[in-house]
Amino acid sequence: MTELEKYIHTYFGVNIDDVVKISSFFKPVTLKKGDYFLKMGRQSDRLGFVQTGIIREFVHIGEKEVTKWISTKGYFVVDLASFVFQQTARWNIQALTDCELYVISRKDYQKIGEVIPRWTELEKLFITKCFIVLEDRVLQHLSMSAEERYHQLFSFNQELFNQVPLQYLASMLGMTPETLSRIRKKAISRTS
Repeated sequence: MTELEKYIHTYFGVNIDDVVKISSFFKPVTLKKGDYFLKMGRQSDRLGFVQTGIIREFVHIGEKEVTKWISTKGYFVVDLASFVFQQTARWNIQALTDCELYVISRKDYQKIGEVIPRWTELEKLFITKCFIVLEDRVLQHLSMSAEERYHQLFSFNQELFNQVPLQYLASMLGMTPETLSRIRKKAISRTS
């Protein structure tokens, strides 16, 4: 069973037969480090699921790059507003490492409902879970200190700190690289 199939089965409680039907719409795609899955200003016509590798979602604001999210194995990558409403993409989605994805086109995504009777319910659950993740991130930024956000990400995915440039992590955490470096030094000195 692929990571995608495991995710669909466990996260949404879909039976194995339906998992196979849903996953058959996804096609394997390889991205090399530096390749873009999507560029800001274009229209997103596909949704990807990370099988292996690391992908960064970011936007240019003036002279600055702001990282929204860093996706690793087991996460979807998409500019949801562009994919669903066919707007121009607000986000760049770029491979930070070589990646293997499972990708579904908008056209095939719309066909899933023809073979999975409860697709509307599952899609609503997926969108709701995306919204909850967004709400959680907003709450973290409003209620947690920079140090608390660092420790939460570190405990959730320690390997990111060895694989992703720190300025991207700092941006995702809503702090400057200098603040992240200071917090990291303090955390390391505590464990030494």
